[in-house]
Amino acid sequence: MADSSASAGRGPLALSDILDTRAYERERAALRSEVTALKRLRRVAVGPLVTVVFENRTTMRFQVQEMARAERMSSDAQIQAELDVYNPLIPGPGELSLTMFIELTSEGELREWLPKLVGVERAVELRLGDAAGRAAETVPAVVDTHHEAQLTREEVTASVHYVRFALDARQQARFVDGPAFLALDHPAYRHEAALSEATRRSIASDW
Repeated sequence: MADSSASAGRGPLALSDILDTRAYERERAALRSEVTALKRLRRVAVGPLVTVVFENRTTMRFQVQEMARAERMSSDAQIQAELDVYNPLIPGPGELSLTMFIELTSEGELREWLPKLVGVERAVELRLGDAAGRAAETVPAVVDTHHEAQLTREEVTASVHYVRFALDARQQARFVDGPAFLALDHPAYRHEAALSEATRRSIASDW
């Protein structure tokens, strides 16, 4: 059985990190509050239609706990299947792992934009600048191929994507010092958002 300190660990989640149903109910309010505050720092709007959340071990643990609760999972095999899905989304040292949501609320918007945005997951960029105002260094995103195969078709994209960035030591330092921008450079959608110092430091704390 996991304890409340499990979310503070490093590396992939194990079965021992996941609370059973009764234990989770006792801790759920506290974990929800922790994750809500964390996501407030790590949620970024990029233009009018796209929002990203920078994930980490804590957000993924919460996701697995909530899935187990909703589906009334009780066996190790069921929990392990969820861990196999979500563990690849936990960032390693020097990585940024994000979930990208295309925020469309009407049938008309879905029909208009999902065909337009095919390939959008491959258009995500991290742009690193510096205090001297020198030109940004662009780091392209790496697409999670397992999820991409499930989510994307040639004629229409999905409304959720999973991508990551891998930064070397120099890029990590540049990211923390800022400025840093998350950008989408897609023919149908070109927007950029600055990452605040609080957001950058929250992300870097995962490393």
